[in-house]
This record gives sequence, structure tokens and C-alpha cells, in this order.
Amino acid sequence: MERPGTLVPQHYVAIGGRGPEDVVADARGRVLTGVEDGRILRLDGLTDPAETRVEPRVEVLAETGGRPLGLELLPDDALLVCDAERGLLRVDLTDGTVDILADSVAGERLRFCSNVVALPDGSVCFTVSSRRHPLDHWIGDLVEHAATGRLLRLAPGGDTPEVLLDGLQFANGLAPSADGSFLVVAETGECRLTRYWLTGPRAGQSEPFVENLPGMPDNLWRGAPDGPIWVALAGPRVPPLDLLHRAAPAVRRTAARVAVRAPFHPTGTIGVLAVDDTGQVVHHLARRRSGFRMVTSVCETGGRLVLGSLWERGVAVCEAPVPK
Repeated sequence: MERPGTLVPQHYVAIGGRGPEDVVADARGRVLTGVEDGRILRLDGLTDPAETRVEPRVEVLAETGGRPLGLELLPDDALLVCDAERGLLRVDLTDGTVDILADSVAGERLRFCSNVVALPDGSVCFTVSSRRHPLDHWIGDLVEHAATGRLLRLAPGGDTPEVLLDGLQFANGLAPSADGSFLVVAETGECRLTRYWLTGPRAGQSEPFVENLPGMPDNLWRGAPDGPIWVALAGPRVPPLDLLHRAAPAVRRTAARVAVRAPFHPTGTIGVLAVDDTGQVVHHLARRRSGFRMVTSVCETGGRLVLGSLWERGVAVCEAPVPK
């Protein structure tokens, strides 16, 4: 992979809540996110070039009663939400009504829904990062490396998801190809993107899409169908962790128990990638010694990149790269 360009920050914007884990932009350039206390927020004015001190208009759209993570806007003024505590939700953005679409699969509670996309046929695909560790112990799953992540599909009008892919290493971000023939799934624990075919002769099969990423991929975001898939890198690769993953399962389980009790401090190295539908990296931006840490999401709006973070109390606005 080529040497990364510089991720240039412009503003840090406090939003009155901690942990805007996913950020998505709507057709009017506003950014939606969910925060630790369960609120779904809409931020307007983040990328106004006339503002030297950005103070966005923050609107509370709903409260999920849990911990919202991945978001997907729907055309009927609704929002799909992966809630780490409550499952897959649908939020009516006109009145804030929250409906549970799915909270279990095969009798097992959905304890760590992560990211979601809506497909043209009305079905919904979403990821579960771990079947062993809840969100508060996410680092335990990365250390244990037990591959309990899943890709699920909920049929139109259904209430029982089916398992499309099992055995994923911390399944996370999700994005469709431009033609809808496949999905791209981020496997945080394996530092790779995986392709799952939806149509064609390989439908139902999966394969590596982009391997050996320079960091741990988190949420994915695609704006226009002809645009790239943006990949947030939550942290750089950790060589001792790569080495630990080769150890026996009992060793990894013991290390995971230690990891969830140890204080966590994210690294100051952050980064984002953009890839096309052939798996080619079209942009790679990084920054060392960043004051904004643990980038878990990125979206593009108003000619800027907006970064979300599970760790921070706001979002960061950065320069967008020049299209290639």
C-alpha cells in the first residue's frame, strides 16, 4: 500500500454527548449519529465554510433506550439503527418512534449489533460483532480472536433474521457494491474487508476483498453509488496482538480476561481509507499524534470528511482528498 497522505483536521465539534460511534450524511448535508446515552442526533452546519468557529445546530431525533451504533438512512424519513443492547431498530425521524425489528436469531439474543444496510429488495443486512463479548468488553473479542461475528439478513416484513455468514473476526462495517451484486464487510479483528456475493453464480459465497489493511477497519460508508466506500481505521495494527492471535485458544482467552479489566487509552494515530468496487485503495489518509482519537466512522459531506469516534465527545471535520 502506498504511503498515506495527511489527514488534515479543520474543526473539532463538541455535540453534547459521548461516543458518536457512526456518522452518516443525509441528502441535505446534515450528519446523523448516535451517542452513549441512547440519543440519535442530527447535526447541521458542520461544514459551513463561512464558519471559523463551528457551532452546529444539534437536534435530538429519538432515544433508543440502549446504545446506538451503526446507522442507515431510509428514503421514507426513517433510520435503521444497530443498537448494541436492543438489537436492530427502526426509527421514525418525524416523531421519534422506535420499533424493534429483530432482537434475537435462532433463539439467541442479539447482544452486539454493529452496522446495517438496506437493500433494494426491501431486505436488511446487518452485522453482529461478537456472540461472546458485549460492547463494553469489545477489546476482549479482539484479543480472544474467537471469530463469533456474523452477517445476518432480515427479509422484508420478517422478524427472524437468517445467518448469511458466520465465523467472522469482529464483523463491523457494511457497505454495498455500486451494482448491488455484493456486500463488503469489515472484519476488525482480521484487519481486512470481506466480500459476500448477493447475486450471480457465486451468490452466497464469500472471499477476501482487501487484506492486510494498515489498521483495524470499523464502520464503512458509501454516499453516492458511483463514489468510493469509505473505511474508518479505529487504530493501527498492533504487532504483539497479531502475534497473540497465533497462540492457543486457552492463551487468548486468558489474555482477553486481562484485557477487559485493564485501562484502555486509544493511540494517537488515526486513519481513513477509500476503496472502489475492485478492491483498489483510491485514498489513504493518516495522522499521527492526533488529538481526536479512535476514529470509528467517516462520511463525506459538503466537500469535507466528518469523523466519528466511540471515544470522543464530538466529531472532527477534516479536509477531503482531491478526487483521483
